[in-house]
Amino acid sequence: MNYISQSLVVGKHRLVWGERTYIMGVINVSPESFSGDGLTEVSAAVEQGRQFVEEGAHILDVGGQSTRPFYGAGIEAGLTAGHSGLASSELSVEEEVRRVVPVIHGLAAELNVPISVDTYKPVVAREALQAGASIVNDVWGLKSNSSLAEVAAEHGAPIVLMHNQHGTDYRNLMEEVRISLERSIEQALAAGVPAEHIVVDPGYGFGKLPAHNFEVLRRLREIKAMGYPVLVGTSRKSSIGLVLDLPVAERVEGTAATVAIAIGNGADIVRVHDVKAMARVARMTDAIVRGWHPKVES
Repeated sequence: MNYISQSLVVGKHRLVWGERTYIMGVINVSPESFSGDGLTEVSAAVEQGRQFVEEGAHILDVGGQSTRPFYGAGIEAGLTAGHSGLASSELSVEEEVRRVVPVIHGLAAELNVPISVDTYKPVVAREALQAGASIVNDVWGLKSNSSLAEVAAEHGAPIVLMHNQHGTDYRNLMEEVRISLERSIEQALAAGVPAEHIVVDPGYGFGKLPAHNFEVLRRLREIKAMGYPVLVGTSRKSSIGLVLDLPVAERVEGTAATVAIAIGNGADIVRVHDVKAMARVARMTDAIVRGWHPKVES
């Protein structure tokens, strides 16, 4: 695989593509979070970040706006109905800033890892970057507000562009996902974001039925062939719950299977809630697919 760039410099950190899988630990500061791990106290969020780094996280992703699908009576009710990746309720910019900025301040002051802000709102991204974040993670791939790319370019911040759409109708799933991502990339480049600052995400769980999600994982190398590093976020998603008939808190093994498959098919970053377990999964999978070998003590 030929990457457009072999590495990504984020502040004092360099992520080298192809050598290992990077773990992005999810820090939800949204009590509405589908995964049930939403935190409301800054100190608790910072402590979780500290624990994640100890457990093997390379990046921390802070989000205040829940992106749980709007399934009416509950997330599981819409599994087969196939709703889009709309948030359950739209936060005001002021409330989202209030949630994420103090946490990012605290994390940046204590921890030496890149911090990502999970937002599609330019004002929130700007405030977060000024507070110490260094990556923008946009679940709408600039479809919600293309000005987000200008904010990223202004701050020299890498941006994650995720595929998302209203509804789940596809004639050719992977072709449509790829074309959509290409349009997002074109917007980012036009706004001044360098190609080496772009990461793509096929949007597992967003604007897709469970069968679509599994097809994305099986055919992930078609996204990899675009030449950009690939982020995949399968952690605790409802499609895992559908297959295993398990609640959110019991989807670790299902998540592990999807993470291993994602890495085997080319993922460079995996976004996870259960950092300790998934860091182990990634390390073992890297040993198999990337040829990593442990040092042997004499």
